[in-house]
Amino acid sequence: MPLDRRTFLGTSAATGAGVALAGASATPAAATGRPCPPKRYSFTVMGTTDLHGNVFNWDYFTDKEFDDKTHNDVGLAKISTLVNKIREEKGRRNTLLIDAGDTIQGTQLSYYYAKVDPITARRGPVHPMAQAMNAIGYDAAALGNHEFNYGIPVLRKFEEQCDFPLLGANALDAKTLRPAFRPYSMHRLCTPHGRDVKVAVLGLTNPGIAIWDKANVQGKMVFPGLEEQAAKWVPKLRSMGADVVIVSAHSGSSGTSSYGDQLPYIENAAGLVAEQVPGIDAILVGHAHTEIAEYFVANKETGQKVVLSEPLKWGQRLTLFDFDLVWEKGRWTVEKVGAQVLNSNTADEDPKITRLLGDEHKKVVAYVNQVIGTSTASMTTADAPWKDEPIIDLINHVQAETVNGALAGGQYAALPVLSQASCFSRTAAIPAGQVTIRDAAGLYVFENTLEARLLTGAQIKDYLEFSARYYVQTPAGGPVDTAKLTNADNTPDYNYDALSGVTYEIDIAKPAGSRIVKLSFDGKPIDPAAQFVLAVNNYRASGGGNFPHVARSQQLWANSEEIRNTIINWVKAKGSVDPAQFATVGWKLTREGTPVF
Repeated sequence: MPLDRRTFLGTSAATGAGVALAGASATPAAATGRPCPPKRYSFTVMGTTDLHGNVFNWDYFTDKEFDDKTHNDVGLAKISTLVNKIREEKGRRNTLLIDAGDTIQGTQLSYYYAKVDPITARRGPVHPMAQAMNAIGYDAAALGNHEFNYGIPVLRKFEEQCDFPLLGANALDAKTLRPAFRPYSMHRLCTPHGRDVKVAVLGLTNPGIAIWDKANVQGKMVFPGLEEQAAKWVPKLRSMGADVVIVSAHSGSSGTSSYGDQLPYIENAAGLVAEQVPGIDAILVGHAHTEIAEYFVANKETGQKVVLSEPLKWGQRLTLFDFDLVWEKGRWTVEKVGAQVLNSNTADEDPKITRLLGDEHKKVVAYVNQVIGTSTASMTTADAPWKDEPIIDLINHVQAETVNGALAGGQYAALPVLSQASCFSRTAAIPAGQVTIRDAAGLYVFENTLEARLLTGAQIKDYLEFSARYYVQTPAGGPVDTAKLTNADNTPDYNYDALSGVTYEIDIAKPAGSRIVKLSFDGKPIDPAAQFVLAVNNYRASGGGNFPHVARSQQLWANSEEIRNTIINWVKAKGSVDPAQFATVGWKLTREGTPVF
C-alpha cells in the first residue's frame, strides 16, 4: 500500500476550544499594573496496549467471565467506561486516546475473524477490534508484532477498517526503505489562549517481527531499530511545530531481549529510546505485558526526564499521561508531565460496546463450544509445570506424529522424532466425555506453527539444561513448595519445555546448567553425535526464549497450520482421546537421585 494513501497531516485530530482556566484575569494587565499571569493549558493522553483481541470481559477458553488470581478484568468494553469518565472530567477536547499495539491476535474472537469468517473475504465482516476502537474513538495506534501473525493482507484490511491511523515508523518497505505505514500522526488541541497545541504521536514497532513472522514479511518489509528511527523522526516532528512528542512503542522498557543475538536490535528498547533520543516527552510502552504506572528516564543529552508508562495487557489497565503546558517565549513548553494507571476492574462494561458486538460474541461462543470428539479420562495442566502430565504428552504426541508423517519417505524419515511442548496455561483441561474446540484450543493459546529441526544428542542435552533453569535450586532433604519451585529468574511458563521421545531426570538440587541426568534414548544413554529431529514451534525455532542451537539448526520441514488447529483436527480424526495410547512418564524432578514427587 503506498505511503500517501492517507496524508499525514490531513487526518490530524483537530479538537475544539478547551474551557477557560479558572482564575484568569478579566481585566487587562496594563489597566491594573499587575504582570500578566502565564498562559497555561493542561491535557491528558490515555493509552492502552496489548489488547490481544479482548473486547469483552470473557474467557473463550473456559467459556465464562474472565478472572485471574488477582481478579483483573479485561476488554475494551471496560476500557470504554474508563475513557468516557476521563473525557467527562477533562473535557473531550482536552484528551487523546492511543494504543501501543498487539491488537488483532490473542482471543478466539480475533482468531474467528481472521481465519473462520475472515475480514479479507469478499463482503467480509468488519473486525471486532476495529468496530470497538472506532466506537470508543481512538486517535492512533502503533503496530505490534502480533499484527503480522495472520499475514499482511489481514493487517491491511484491518488498517482500512480503522477510523484512526496505524503507526509504524520502523516498518519499512523492503525495496524502497520508505515507511510501509504512517510513521506518525499529528493532533491539534485548541486552547483558550489563541495558539493551538500540536501533539505528535510517533509509532514504533518491534524489530523481532522480521524473525517471528519471517514467512509473512520476508522480502516485503524490514524493521530497523527503534532508537535509529526515533532519532530520525523526532527532530522532524519538532521542526514541523510539534509542541509535545509522544512515542507509542511496542517495545518493553527493560533494554533486554529474550532472543539473544538472534535479534539484531534490542527487543525491549523503550527505555533506551528515552535515554538516547532528545525531544521526547512521554512513551507509551507495550509488548512486555507488565504494569508500569510511572517511570522516568533521563535523556543523556539534555537531562530531560521522559515519563514511561505501560498499562499491563488485555485492557486490564488504562494509562493516563497528564500534561501541564505553559506559554513562554512564543511557544508552548511542557512544564510538567506525570503518569498513572487505572484498573479496569473498577469499571462496568460499556453497554454501547457490548451491544455493538453482541452478535459477534455469540457466534464465537457457539464456534468454540462445538464438540469435536470425546476423551476416556480427564486431563489437566494443574501440575504440568513440575510433573510429566498426559495433557502435555498429548501436544507432543500430535506434533511428533505430524512431523513423522511429513518426513515419511524422505531423506530424514529414519531419524527419531522428539518433540517440545510448554505449559501455556495452568488451568487448561480436557474433560472426560465430550471434548470441544475450546477444550483443545485451551491447550495451545498461541497461533504458533510447527517445524522440524535437525539436532544432535549433545545439542538436545544443552537444550534441556537451558530449559531446566526454570526451577529454583532446592537442596535435598528439605520441603518442596511448588508455589516457589518454578519461574526462577522470572522465566515464564512458556519458556519451559518438556521433551518427549527421550527420558531424563532434572536434579533441582544442582545449579542451573548441570541438572540433566540419565538422559537416554531407546533405553540407552544418548549418543552426543546421534542425529534427531525436533518437532518444535516456530516461536522457539526462530529464537524465542533464546534456547541454544535450535534457531541455527537445519530446518527439515515447516507448516503454516497453527498447532492449535492441528490438535483440533487430530481429535476430530480420532474421535476419541485415550491417554493410555500416548501418556508416558518421560521426565521427572529429582534431588540427588530421589524423586521429588
